[in-house]
Amino acid sequence: MQIRSRQRVRAAKLKLEHSYPQRCQLYKVPPVEDINLEEFERLAVDRLKLLREVESAGIKYKRGSEEYLGLMKKASRHMELHPDEYIKASGNTITDMELYEERRRDHISHFILRLAYCQSEDLKRWFISQELDLFRYRLDAVPEDLGSFLDSAGLQYKPISDEEKQKKKPFLAACGFKQSEETVTSEDYFKVHFTEALDLVKGRKVYVEKGYAYIPKQDLVSIIQGVFRSSLSRDLAITARSLPSLGEEDRLLPMLKNFSHQYVGENYTNQREGRVAPEDIDHLSRESFPLCMRQLHQALRDNHHLRHFGRLQYGLFLKGIGLTLENALRFWRMEFVKIMDGEKFEKSYSYNVRHGYGKEGKRANYTPYSCLKIIMSNAPGPGDHHGCPFRHSDADFLRQRLHAYQLSKSSVQEVMELVKGQHYQLACIKYFELTHKVADGGFSLNHPNQYFDESRRLLSGERPPKSEKMDYMSTPMNTQLEESDTFSDIPDESFIGMNESCVEEATDS
Repeated sequence: MQIRSRQRVRAAKLKLEHSYPQRCQLYKVPPVEDINLEEFERLAVDRLKLLREVESAGIKYKRGSEEYLGLMKKASRHMELHPDEYIKASGNTITDMELYEERRRDHISHFILRLAYCQSEDLKRWFISQELDLFRYRLDAVPEDLGSFLDSAGLQYKPISDEEKQKKKPFLAACGFKQSEETVTSEDYFKVHFTEALDLVKGRKVYVEKGYAYIPKQDLVSIIQGVFRSSLSRDLAITARSLPSLGEEDRLLPMLKNFSHQYVGENYTNQREGRVAPEDIDHLSRESFPLCMRQLHQALRDNHHLRHFGRLQYGLFLKGIGLTLENALRFWRMEFVKIMDGEKFEKSYSYNVRHGYGKEGKRANYTPYSCLKIIMSNAPGPGDHHGCPFRHSDADFLRQRLHAYQLSKSSVQEVMELVKGQHYQLACIKYFELTHKVADGGFSLNHPNQYFDESRRLLSGERPPKSEKMDYMSTPMNTQLEESDTFSDIPDESFIGMNESCVEEATDS
């Protein structure tokens, strides 16, 4: 038995060294093994969660800052990819087979999302940007392994000899910022063609002679990133051309199309039923509702009516925070009967409420809308109050609304700067911070019900507020904002429960 165990350990070590010797990969060779659809989808979702947190870290914090590195480390849990030096430092006993499995999951999941994100230029740009940030983080995390990574990746960058470095020492020292000849002596320099280091040449950061640039080791990372970017861009173009020939129109392609705008967080369905009563909603809307739901609640109180899409967005949100079906019917009836009789409410509106709770029609248990779906689908028209106020409201109207909710002029300007940069979810987090008087909300917002839960936890003292300040960057979240991206492949929850009388009513005022 001991002999077999040693053989398995040796085989795992050889498998790891042969397939994935480094945790950083250029992803040049696609995986060839068979996996089932369940694992295919699970790996894709895990990778998507990772890349979305990478995006969030890059928007919230300056790259390289302590906060950014902390958030990136936290995001890496989705792939559970442990760096070798972390394993040694922590004393964890992670076997070669476990390391192999982690790196295998990383490898396969990357190629799955290539299939999903090669289908438009906007998706390609988003995917390349996030994968590049992830690659940079992993490469910077273990600088002492750079040489072994270059060897395993087949990159022919070799340090110059000590004799050549000694000869060019004055020139190398003159090109570096606060660089002396002593630091040049202790630094490794790499000789590459100047076309591979155009950014460094343009910034006059490196010494160039006879068409070759002499790059210090710390700047070689940017060269490797350029190689990764160009390689990934080229491979995505090839994948896009090859995708139609997969012959998976009925099985894989619908799944792949859905990945690019799939919500991967908690679905907030019925787990809190009974925790909220109709009488609680007024004060909860002031304390803990995100702006989109507070706007809908105020419109309902002012007009005693909401149009179909407003009722759907708000009704599912209330369901998610714990309003039971019986209380939901009572809540909507109390408001609507102020402008109509109870018989009309029962005939035209109660069916929709019951349908949303899975008690009518196909009896599906519908989930509250995520931020992404609210932002991307069913833009409001005149007389509507649904949608995302940061995305769909006129800037002047939004300013007035924020002022009406007691935000100072400087606070409103902070929110509007994020809106101007098309960071709608970050604008909502900023609204959370300002209304709850905290410096950092401490979470990445993806769902209105998540906003509500975080607010209740904070107000109840369940979690202390964070004191550090977010350093917001100005990178637009383009993939969430393109008008051309639709939800045509997702079952349209927007038309649930519309009988003949409701179809007629859905277009009224």
